[in-house]
Amino acid sequence: MQRAVFFDRDGVVNKRLPDDYVKSWSEFEFLPDIFPLLAQVKAWGYLAIIVSNQRGIARGLMTEKDLKALHAKMQRELEARGEPAFDDIFYCPHDTADDCECRKPKPGMILDAAEKWDIDLSESWLIGDSETDVLAGNAAGCRTILIGDQDETEAEFQAEATVDVQDIISRFQAPWQL
Repeated sequence: MQRAVFFDRDGVVNKRLPDDYVKSWSEFEFLPDIFPLLAQVKAWGYLAIIVSNQRGIARGLMTEKDLKALHAKMQRELEARGEPAFDDIFYCPHDTADDCECRKPKPGMILDAAEKWDIDLSESWLIGDSETDVLAGNAAGCRTILIGDQDETEAEFQAEATVDVQDIISRFQAPWQL
């Protein structure tokens, strides 16, 4: 079985737009700390997988075709920078009222990825910037890291910023992996 690090997208991989959705490449801005984190995750032998709620599709602000084009451009940009790309991207296009199984805080996207990639969820991590991310990771059986300074969380670990995530995960690597 493989291990994975599941990344929420907006707020972890790229800058979150306040009160809006990232709908196109022109609105997408990588968070600078994602590059060393992604490289280290891959060096440790984890799969790197995005799991992202994309409610903007359900609201008609973008199409699935728009989202897939944005993700393809993101992957090409990572490769052009000499960075590792994500191994896979799972997204939920539904609205909160749709009560689907894939929208976080439900673990559907993580469970689908685990089935597709033969992932041992007990040896995997979810990194998110909201409690819904944490709840999905916990429900799937992953270790969870919440980025931010929320007073209350069900995350196993909390990091002030993405740069701190690498230190947390490194504590759980075998000495030959460091």
